[in-house]
Amino acid sequence: MNENIAKALAVLPDKPGVYLMHDASGKVIYVGKAVVLKNRVRSYFRNLTSHTVKVKALVSKVAEIETIVTDSEEEALILECNLIKKYRPRYNIMLKDDKTYPYLKVTLAEDFPRIYVTRRLVRDGSKYYGPYADAGAMHATVKLLRSMFPLRTCRKMNQERPCLNYHIKRCLAPCAGLVSKAEYAAMIRSVCMVLDGRTAELERDLKQRMQAAAENYAFEEAARLRDQLAAVKRLDEQQKAVTGGGDMDVVGYAKDDTGICLQIFFVRTGKLIGRENFFLPDGGDSRQEVLTAFVKQYYNDASFVPKEIVLPDLPEEDETAVLTEWLSGKAGRKVELIRPQRGTKRELLQLADENAGKLLEERLRKGKISLKTEEEAAEELQRALNLPNPLERMDCFDISHTQGSETVASMVVFKSGKPSKKDYRKYKIVSAEGKPDDFKSMQEVVYRRYKDYEDLPSLVVIDGGKGQLSSALEVIRGLGLHDLPVIGLAKREEEIFTEGSHESILLDRESASLHLIQRIRDEAHRFAITYHRKLRGKRNLRSVLDHIEGIGPKRRQALWLKFKSIDAIKAASVEELADTESMNYPAAQKIYDFFRMDLPDKAEVLKN
Repeated sequence: MNENIAKALAVLPDKPGVYLMHDASGKVIYVGKAVVLKNRVRSYFRNLTSHTVKVKALVSKVAEIETIVTDSEEEALILECNLIKKYRPRYNIMLKDDKTYPYLKVTLAEDFPRIYVTRRLVRDGSKYYGPYADAGAMHATVKLLRSMFPLRTCRKMNQERPCLNYHIKRCLAPCAGLVSKAEYAAMIRSVCMVLDGRTAELERDLKQRMQAAAENYAFEEAARLRDQLAAVKRLDEQQKAVTGGGDMDVVGYAKDDTGICLQIFFVRTGKLIGRENFFLPDGGDSRQEVLTAFVKQYYNDASFVPKEIVLPDLPEEDETAVLTEWLSGKAGRKVELIRPQRGTKRELLQLADENAGKLLEERLRKGKISLKTEEEAAEELQRALNLPNPLERMDCFDISHTQGSETVASMVVFKSGKPSKKDYRKYKIVSAEGKPDDFKSMQEVVYRRYKDYEDLPSLVVIDGGKGQLSSALEVIRGLGLHDLPVIGLAKREEEIFTEGSHESILLDRESASLHLIQRIRDEAHRFAITYHRKLRGKRNLRSVLDHIEGIGPKRRQALWLKFKSIDAIKAASVEELADTESMNYPAAQKIYDFFRMDLPDKAEVLKN
């Protein structure tokens, strides 16, 4: 035990609070809470032989301990959740993997609310649903709601005439004043009922409103409500009734050699309305510890807390009491953590456990994961390439063009085996524009990247064989970077070429190291081709629209921002084109007519 630790242990307060453990570099590697800080923190440094492997590894890296005293254990719990979210310590159980799960936001503070996907929770009077771990299911929900209800999607509310969505019955056109606030608010209440799982109540409400509209001879409104009622009934039939009533979340748990899966079933008013899955690596923690961490992290951000949370294992008794008090405060009513021994809830919990286990089996069977973590894969690659230093950062380069035009390069970065998207860079190549020359393009991009010696990586990966590798090495070594490892990856046989060796390296097809280097190569290719397509689309748009009278740079840019491609502009109606910023109806009509002009006439225009 070093001197700093001994001093910190001697002055620990006899109060509730949070403790942060730092490594030698000052990085926070663990955050925890305690009823009595002095007792909890000192327990890490007593009887080391009885600790788990994970705790032993943690203690061996602790260089400094910081404590924050709170007034209560509940306050310490809230602070612990926020600090874990902020620092993402290595030795804490982490529910999320370097991303923020999305929410559905209903902008109730607006006169005519919208519904859209967001990753930020802002206290602005809006209602949030989520978080959703399955983004595909979430987008399917949005699509379903917009097919059931004519919700507005535009941001501008002062329009002289409604857009195409109004004419195809997909919007009530509040932007043009064609619907009252009361009528629109009634529709938004129906949307929230669907998201809350209150379909039976919604069916009664829609039926009453439909009958009232028919009695008032508002037959168009009655027909719209009839269609919504039919859609809600279909949705209701798809939802499985599992209990006699009430709201609950049921958390299933499964574990194997690949890691841990948590599956949460959402039961609203007695019906199973959805589920989400969370995967995390196995850090040697017990099921009780994992579930406790899950409850803290998931419900710290959740927009809704049900009356009951069903778990296969409850936290320790004092921890359960604190969590229950905290969750009840968030929900504004009593919330219980329960572990059922029999009955319907027990059967539902077993079903969630079985589903979580099947998901782990499926992931392994489909090869979606390796048994090694990203860091272990990077260590394996380091050994395979016989490199002296850990692969803390890898830069990978790729070139993309179409017969030499719009030549671009991409650089993607992986840190400790994981993508670091904030460090990605894209380059517009000038030295080889107009003629295909991948070697010259590669030399330009590596020169621009390494000429200032900033943030040098542990390894440079060139997408290509010996030729691309030699071109890159000529520049990199010419810059004086003689110790920077550089390799080339040829796609055909996944051969790795190294400097000064005539023999290529072939990694095991099932190895984590090969999967890692394939991932970084594929990511560089994706990033390069996406940028190239964007530039090519802009060029095509510019070359075609230049021949249409009245379409200058400003309108061309506005059309590109809205439609993204020539094909989308071709398919657009006059109304959609006119609705674009900077456009008017006559200019929109000219674009519309141009793309529908007979081929000989169009050829004559383009020639001129």
